Amino acid sequence: MKFSLAFSPCPNDTFITGALVNGYVKSVHNYSVHMADVEELNHRAMEHEFDITKLSFHAYAHCADYYDILPVGAALGFGNGPLVVSKRKIYPDEIPHIHLAIPGKYTTAALMSGVLLGKTAKTTEYLFSNIPQVVMDGECDAGLLIHETRFTYEKMGLKKVCDLGEMWEKETGLPLPLGCFVVRKGLPDSVKADIADDLRQSLVFAKNNSHEVRPYIMQHAKEMDWKVAQKHIDLFVNEFTENLGEQGKKAIEEVLLRVEQKGLIENPK
Repeated sequence: MKFSLAFSPCPNDTFITGALVNGYVKSVHNYSVHMADVEELNHRAMEHEFDITKLSFHAYAHCADYYDILPVGAALGFGNGPLVVSKRKIYPDEIPHIHLAIPGKYTTAALMSGVLLGKTAKTTEYLFSNIPQVVMDGECDAGLLIHETRFTYEKMGLKKVCDLGEMWEKETGLPLPLGCFVVRKGLPDSVKADIADDLRQSLVFAKNNSHEVRPYIMQHAKEMDWKVAQKHIDLFVNEFTENLGEQGKKAIEEVLLRVEQKGLIENPK
């Protein structure tokens, strides 16, 4: 069978899918590939566009009636949270009054900012890779960083205000869920299991043969330094990526519970 498969150009996603997309592993099913920024994927997932897609857990909360979370491919863990950065020191009591640049309304980063920091005076959406420059140019007081930018902001002279992952881990003792691969609910369980196995096989190949998938990763990476891409992969591809496990599932449940308690999910339509 052939399915549509969507994911972002970020190194962790291309690391996971590279072997599958390039035919380095023998898969049960065939896939037509679509690549886009995670916030675009979030919006398209709400339109039920793809059979299988990577999305933010924030977006998943809006379309959980149509998709199931796959047990492989997720981005969650310890020490991997979004960062709030600024040109100047920002004190905790200033946060409700700042103008914050966010990498998309439906990113988990924006959601966890609301859960952990509360509402800011103003938020403006930007492509994640543009946020450091937006803050440097003074368009916003602070920026919410995800993906590769969390490894490069210091080179621009920006300072860390807080790490949302550290805050979450201190409060809950759980890994912070950021994103996951989901599959259309209407498919038979056996087919969903095969799709998960195809992705897991691709991931295991990349772990054992990273030199094979490196060109594919760097072809799509925003930062063209392999050392930055490798740091990104090392942080976001971990034991939870290969198998969510009970702790991973508990972390997801805790995020969704807190979101519901705080009334942070709005009708996206």
